[in-house]
Amino acid sequence: MTSTEFPSEKTLLQTIEALAERAPEEGFSLRAIFDQLDESAFGAGLFLLALPCCIPFLYGVPQIVSLPMMALAAQMAMGREQPWMPDKLGNRKIDRKGLTQMAAGGRKWLGWIERIVRPRFTMITGKRSERVIGLFLCIFCASILVPLPMTNTVPGFAVAIASFGLMQKDGLMVIAGLIIGSAWVSGLAGAVMFGAVSLFG
Repeated sequence: MTSTEFPSEKTLLQTIEALAERAPEEGFSLRAIFDQLDESAFGAGLFLLALPCCIPFLYGVPQIVSLPMMALAAQMAMGREQPWMPDKLGNRKIDRKGLTQMAAGGRKWLGWIERIVRPRFTMITGKRSERVIGLFLCIFCASILVPLPMTNTVPGFAVAIASFGLMQKDGLMVIAGLIIGSAWVSGLAGAVMFGAVSLFG
């Protein structure tokens, strides 16, 4: 077993924690990390990338993962079966410190998901629905790129909750994530429009 291989019975959060424990100082590339995820490809990838965006006052890692996260959501919206990532994004590295913060933050802020998630409203997590969900997630990911303080936390939670729901076929969890993200994007758009009217009106 290599240093980045883990037993398949681990939960996703446990896999991320084990990955952080075994990481060298320089960390792992996104492609190497993705190779260790045995879960549903898009759901697991989006959840992993959303983790650092959920952690308040964590800087640096959200900027590394925001574009790859948006790329995965866009591919999901286009109906791809498996995610693809160009070398420029796949070779981005998250160092050991960043992985450790992701693992600790993921357990602290999102550990509750593993306790309550279960298959329900599974029709919402089907292949046709995934394209619509992917479109919403792409918009949420795009909002993370807005250069304002704290713009990553709420949409990060929305993507994490919805993507974990997709992995576990929990339609209720997916709906919760979409509601949170939609409310955030609507509020952000309203604030930007209000600011523009106040500035140029």
